[in-house]
Amino acid sequence: MTMEIGSKAPDFTLQDTEGEEVTLSDFEEKVNVVVLFFPLAFSNTCTNELCTARDNMKLYNSLDAKIIGISVDSFFCLREFKKSENLNFTLLSDFNKQVSTKYNALYDDYYGMKGVSKRASFVVDKQGTIRFQEILDDSSELPNFKAIQKTLSDLS
Repeated sequence: MTMEIGSKAPDFTLQDTEGEEVTLSDFEEKVNVVVLFFPLAFSNTCTNELCTARDNMKLYNSLDAKIIGISVDSFFCLREFKKSENLNFTLLSDFNKQVSTKYNALYDDYYGMKGVSKRASFVVDKQGTIRFQEILDDSSELPNFKAIQKTLSDLS
């Protein structure tokens, strides 16, 4: 599936760190959503990325945005990652790789591991429309947080 800016974001339901289901479309008409796919919990760049989001939560709140992090790690692993880094936003497990696949954010081979999420970011507005997307092939790069924030600012 090819996604373009202005297209409807593929809906999904995944388990959070407590095993509860979270559905993207439940946020429509309520809040903008920043979806951050990341390869693996506890890796250096992923920790840096998610801690950057954590440290800017007041800004995201002021822009009426919710952050959701997604990886193929189990929700048990993500629970420990969230706790160890004191992350103040939702982490979801795409253990079966369905959502990463829908969003074209999945490596076929990542250092010998099959089916790991790419580092990718999407801004989904209150109508469920994609307003920003960035899919990085180089997992050592961080998302363009400035562009994400500008997109959110433009939606306000």
